[in-house]
Amino acid sequence: MDEREFHFTKHDFEKLRQLVNEHTGIKLSDHKQEMLYSRLSRRLRSLGLNSFASYYEMLKSDDEEIINFINAITTNLTAFFRESHHFTLLEQVLLPRLLAKNSASRKIRIWSAGCSSGEEAYSIAMVIKEAMPSGWDVKILATDLDSSVVTTGKQGIYTSEKVKKISPIRLKNWFKTIPKTNKLQVTSEVRSLVTFKHLNLMHQWPMQGPFDIIFCRNVVIYFDKPTQKILFDRFANILDNNSYLLIGHSENLFQLTTRFRLLKQTVYVKCQ
Repeated sequence: MDEREFHFTKHDFEKLRQLVNEHTGIKLSDHKQEMLYSRLSRRLRSLGLNSFASYYEMLKSDDEEIINFINAITTNLTAFFRESHHFTLLEQVLLPRLLAKNSASRKIRIWSAGCSSGEEAYSIAMVIKEAMPSGWDVKILATDLDSSVVTTGKQGIYTSEKVKKISPIRLKNWFKTIPKTNKLQVTSEVRSLVTFKHLNLMHQWPMQGPFDIIFCRNVVIYFDKPTQKILFDRFANILDNNSYLLIGHSENLFQLTTRFRLLKQTVYVKCQ
C-alpha cells in the first residue's frame, strides 16, 4: 500500500525525468525517483495540486512554474574555497601566467559556471584581491541554472556557519558582520568584481568571451556523455587560447574532447 501523500507512479517519474532532461540537460538515473518525489511534493502542496499528473500538465504550459520546477530539482552543494587546491593553483600558477600573457590588455575574465549561491565566485574574487596588482581590469561572471541561488549570490550574505572554515584574516578583510544577526556580508569591494546571472548551460550563451579561466566544477556529473562533449566543446570555443578550465574532483575530459591538454588533475589548458 502506498502511504505517501501523493500517488507517484513509474510513468509519472518517466515523464518528469524527460522534462528535466529537456530543460536542463540533467540525466536523472532510476535511483533518483525518491529524490524527485520529495522535492516536487513541496511544489504540489504549494500549488494546491493533488497529483503529479496534474503538475505535469501545468508544466507543459506555465513558464513561471518551469523555473520553480528547475529550482526544485537542482542540487546546490557548495562551500567557500571548496577543493582548496584550485585556489592555491589560481594564486600561485594561473594568475602569474595570465599576468604575463595579458600584459598588453591588463584584462582578465573569469567565469564561474554553476556558481550555486556564490561561494565559489567570491572565493575567486578574494584570491584576486589578494594576489593581483592594481591597475588591472578583472571581472568574474557567476551563472547558475537555479534562479533562487543566483539571488542569494547577488546579496552576498551568509550565516556564520557558512564562513566558519574561512581564515580569520580573510574574514576580517573581506566580510562585514551584520549587527544583531549571525550573518555576514561579503564586502562591496569583493562583490564589485562579480556579476551574477541566471543561465541555463544548455541554452544559447549571451556572453561573447573570450574567458581566461572557467570554473565548472561538479556540474557535468549530472549530464550524459554526449551532453558533456557538447558542453566542453562550447567551453573551448569561448576560452582564449592557452587559457584554463577547472572541473570537479570526480570529473575528467577523457575521450570527451581533444581541445584541452591536462595541466594537472582536474585542471586543463585549451590547446586548440
